Amino acid sequence: MIIVLFGPPGAGKGTQSAKLVEKFAIPALSTGDMFRAAIAAETPVGKQVKAVIDAGDLVNDELVNKLVFERLTQPDCENGVILDGYPRTVAQAEALDAWLADHHWKLDKVIELKVDDEQLVERRAGRLYAPGSKKVYHISFNPPKVPGKCDESGETLIQREDDNPEVVRHRLDVYNEQTAPVLGYYTAQNRLVTLDGMSDIDDVYQHILQVLGAK
Repeated sequence: MIIVLFGPPGAGKGTQSAKLVEKFAIPALSTGDMFRAAIAAETPVGKQVKAVIDAGDLVNDELVNKLVFERLTQPDCENGVILDGYPRTVAQAEALDAWLADHHWKLDKVIELKVDDEQLVERRAGRLYAPGSKKVYHISFNPPKVPGKCDESGETLIQREDDNPEVVRHRLDVYNEQTAPVLGYYTAQNRLVTLDGMSDIDDVYQHILQVLGAK
């Protein structure tokens, strides 16, 4: 089972990936995690990626593809994977199709978790974080018992920089700009399924299972 999961930062991809990993016993792969793992393992591709990142450059499509395909050949992927954050460009999507065809695999589903940008900004902007206990609260949906204090540790809650409304809006703009062509690529092939990412977590999960034909 090969699943590609799209959605902007904060759409719940990580939450849904974790549920799918548990359900299907297949790994969820993000390019960021793959970069770090390949660099740490000092694989040939990892060394190339490290050199590019150290130079302050962006990792190009060819190198990203190499990294993903190297990872897909590892034993834990033999029953399938969930791809998060890849493909990011049409060239990557085309390369993935070609690689899967060469290896007699097929892409089962491309799922987009669609969100309302302003609602997502509001949702992220209300998040509060306890640096010590790592607990996450929300002013409206999951408020602490004592305003501004962690229930467990009593420490002062903070708003992380990446939850700042302007930062969230910028990341949404970048995501929408980058992924629009890729979503268009899969839409043109009638392979994209769009789900409401603003729904309740369990509802979104059940909808994903329905799309996958699972229970």
